[in-house]
Amino acid sequence: MRDQDDCLFCKIIAGEVPSSKVYEDETVYAFNDIEPKAQVHVLVVPKQHYANVAQVAAADPQLLAHMVQVAQGVAAQSHQGQFRLIFNTGQEAGQSVFHAHGHVLAGDNLATMPMAGPMA
Repeated sequence: MRDQDDCLFCKIIAGEVPSSKVYEDETVYAFNDIEPKAQVHVLVVPKQHYANVAQVAAADPQLLAHMVQVAQGVAAQSHQGQFRLIFNTGQEAGQSVFHAHGHVLAGDNLATMPMAGPMA
């Protein structure tokens, strides 16, 4: 696990690393995944650093609810609002960036997409 000062998503939020921003407000930043697994693949990230979604849920349930609302809003812009929302929690679950984030996936044939596989 990386130190918060070396966190890729913290650097993206701070503007130190470029991203393709989709949405931003006071508490959440959303951007396109650089290795999309679907036609739409957006990451919804809290601006405050939490290692995983379990920490967000424990510390600030309203923030987690807001992240889900943002995911729904992003998905509503395409594919009739149908989407998959994935939170990987821990390395064994496929998490490779240890800053909480949800993957918003939308697109054709999402129902046939395998649930397992590498995803930050």
